[in-house]
Amino acid sequence: MKIHTFRLKPGQDLKIGIEQFVAENDIQAGFIITCVAGLEQATLRMAGAVPNKQDIRTYKGDYELTSLAGTVSINGIHLHMSISNRECQSFGGHLKEGTIIHPTAEIVIGEDESVIYTRELDEETSFPELKVETI
Repeated sequence: MKIHTFRLKPGQDLKIGIEQFVAENDIQAGFIITCVAGLEQATLRMAGAVPNKQDIRTYKGDYELTSLAGTVSINGIHLHMSISNRECQSFGGHLKEGTIIHPTAEIVIGEDESVIYTRELDEETSFPELKVETI
């Protein structure tokens, strides 16, 4: 297993930044070990989504990213996050572009070098779902 640690800076988009890091480092089968971050904006897709009906919400203000989990690969990422506001209210959903970092994001990704993650359209869910291939 390989470990990758990096930081994203103020104003960067969390999802895009992770995708760029994964591409630059040719990560075939990665997973989030940990992430701590502050956000000035969070964009999430709410639970219950189907391809033609997605409830995507953007929250502006000061948030702490309290949890980030999921899989990452050059073939696609699938990440969920939880955030909390100044009143310690927490909520979360599927990470979307438009999640803006302030002041920092510290991210650690593990990489399993014995497999490759790809995505295939699943007829049951109508979403591209994880497929694991052994090398």
